Amino acid sequence: MNHPTVDVAILGGGPGGYEAALVASQLGASGVVVDSDGLGGASVLTDCVPSKTLIASAETMGLLAGAADLGIRIGQSTRVPGQPRAVRPADVDARRLYGRVKALAAAQSADVASRLTAEGVRVLTGHGRLAAPHTLAVGGQEIAAGVVLVATGGMPRVLPGAQPDGQRILNWRQLYDLSEVPPELVVVGSGVTGAEFASAFQALGSQVTLISSREHVLPHEDRDAAVLIEDVFRRRGMTVLSRSRAESVSRSGDGVVVRLADGRTVRGSHCLLTVGLVAATDGIGLAEAGIKLDSHGFIVADRVSRTSAPGVYAAGDCTGVLMLASVAAMQGRIAMWHALGEAVQPLRLDHVAATIFTEPEIATVGVSQRAVEAGEVDASVVKLPLSTNARAKMQGFRDGFVKLFAGQGSGRVLGGVVVAPRASELILAVSLAVEQMLTVSQIAHTFAVYPSLSGSLTEAARQLMKPAGEG
Repeated sequence: MNHPTVDVAILGGGPGGYEAALVASQLGASGVVVDSDGLGGASVLTDCVPSKTLIASAETMGLLAGAADLGIRIGQSTRVPGQPRAVRPADVDARRLYGRVKALAAAQSADVASRLTAEGVRVLTGHGRLAAPHTLAVGGQEIAAGVVLVATGGMPRVLPGAQPDGQRILNWRQLYDLSEVPPELVVVGSGVTGAEFASAFQALGSQVTLISSREHVLPHEDRDAAVLIEDVFRRRGMTVLSRSRAESVSRSGDGVVVRLADGRTVRGSHCLLTVGLVAATDGIGLAEAGIKLDSHGFIVADRVSRTSAPGVYAAGDCTGVLMLASVAAMQGRIAMWHALGEAVQPLRLDHVAATIFTEPEIATVGVSQRAVEAGEVDASVVKLPLSTNARAKMQGFRDGFVKLFAGQGSGRVLGGVVVAPRASELILAVSLAVEQMLTVSQIAHTFAVYPSLSGSLTEAARQLMKPAGEG
């Protein structure tokens, strides 16, 4: 059995793994990445990249649907049953839609592979495991390393009584093998993933029923944003069943039946299960290597990505820390900077910007309305509706708002919420303000293009400014 030695061995080729490998290479360390499913991981191959590619097509359908309001007539329209918009300006070619999604994901994975190769990182394909704290076993060989990073990701949680079959009962990683856009889609789970897919498939022509166990969709997000999105969903014809818990999902002929805990049933052509992620940590030797897991099976890692085993780090969804590709990538980078002796700033979750890619998008960073209302943060808040923004009027955008939080006395920007088309881009200005400890006065004195959606950010900052002499 071979025992090659490298500086860094990484188990998992997703954002946490490949970004760590790039940092290690940049710092002159020899590295190897062991991966079984394809470089880029689930984020590139089945989750983030595919879903946002699908959503891009859905956005185009949404723009076409609103074209008449801007004075544009597009071909012949067909009535859509149950939708108040009344007409669809275009049809979806499901084969090309899903084909494009999968092709783009494969191309992105290939780009990651090319980058690693160019940086001198060795990639081994196979199922790896820890044979010892500093040894990875894969394909009949063992790789000894000074530093090991575990970045194995997560898997869709299976709801008891609702086993996905890949045909009618689906998790989100199985969607892209369909041959059609589901005519009647029942989405179980109203968190981020459920809301995104419900929004996208509604725009693509599905009659969507969204089952939410909570009072409203997106229960962990800014309440104003969640209420707005749910209102948008309902106005566009979506059925939202609040305070409804799915108990089982079964096949029924050419469709599905979702049974709720209160005895009601919901029928559809397909059911999409979006009930969370579980850690992909089974069978990879973690316990034998002395790596502690929490009660849910996630690896316990500190703010510089260290596990309980010296010299072993962890990054990404397998740690259960804010399951975002950007966070996974930062955890991986931090792990390498720390392990290889570079100066490093521990992970700051309060500075993480996140976006929900519904239509409109919801982007957040920093403190929350909930924290302000609970008295945990002493902050002033201003909220401006997008309907008063000149550019929004020109583009036909009616739904959305900008909200900023500023520290009482200091005037520092502590966070914000943007609900708007391309909110994922607009939030960068707020993120910079939070990270660099800018004040609302500094934002207010910054030029914004007129007309622009970003002008609402500077306007919100002006409204938060205190007159001279006020504390």
